[in-house]
Amino acid sequence: MVKTKNKTVSGDDEKVSFFLTTLKGALYALSVCLIGILIFAFILRFVSISDSLIRPINQVIKTISILLGTFVALKKSKDMGLISGLVIGLMFTITAFLAFSILDGHFDFGITLINDCLFGAIVGGICGIIAVNLRKK
Repeated sequence: MVKTKNKTVSGDDEKVSFFLTTLKGALYALSVCLIGILIFAFILRFVSISDSLIRPINQVIKTISILLGTFVALKKSKDMGLISGLVIGLMFTITAFLAFSILDGHFDFGITLINDCLFGAIVGGICGIIAVNLRKK
């Protein structure tokens, strides 16, 4: 049990709070990513971009999404930035995979998904560290 200003919080409440916070961050990141991908797809209709640039631009959109999702989720947090960020990045990657696979009509499990999960977790961890340390100042 942890005692806060006005109430005592049990370990179960902390776990639920952690889960809801990370889920909020992942869903926020997914929303930003969907909007970013839609804007990018709209731009592609009018501008010719090399096929070799599409994947890096998608990675930038994912990175910005995870960054914003982590900052939104951890706006009140002062600790556990690395762990929270890792979980947010991983949850975002899995939910994005599910959402985009449903939109595409098929699920493609492979090394790309593993790389995306690692990428999301690492970016999330870094963003979580930054978000928590910015809050301490």
